[in-house]
Amino acid sequence: MRAALAEAAEAGDLGDVPIGAVIVRDGRIVARGQNRREVDRDPTAHAELLALRQAARHLGGWRLSGCTVYVTLEPCPMCAGALLLARVDRLVYGAADPKAGAAGGVVDLFHGVRFNHTVRVTAGVCEAECREILRTFFSALRA
Repeated sequence: MRAALAEAAEAGDLGDVPIGAVIVRDGRIVARGQNRREVDRDPTAHAELLALRQAARHLGGWRLSGCTVYVTLEPCPMCAGALLLARVDRLVYGAADPKAGAAGGVVDLFHGVRFNHTVRVTAGVCEAECREILRTFFSALRA
């Protein structure tokens, strides 16, 4: 999660909402992503999607079995769907997102829904730090 927080900080430095993601397989980081919606002017440039794309290129295929995604904020429905479709084994996230979260915040695409794949979810890892980086960013933006 520390690596995902570093990605989030970099996104914030570039003026994007500070959300970061890393993908780990066999104990090694195989991909990194940070929110780039403002920088790239792309509504789909979420940290998780960019990391998934990088992991697929690095690993040579779209099936990311054996991978764990660490992300600083609970994924939105688009990103949650992508994690399911990519067949990742596990999602670990920091702060909950009560406005757009799809791992229990607003909806839960990972439990009680009958997809052909399941993703194990661990919530609240480094939650205080993940929440604080967002709070600081938005406080500065409002000032």
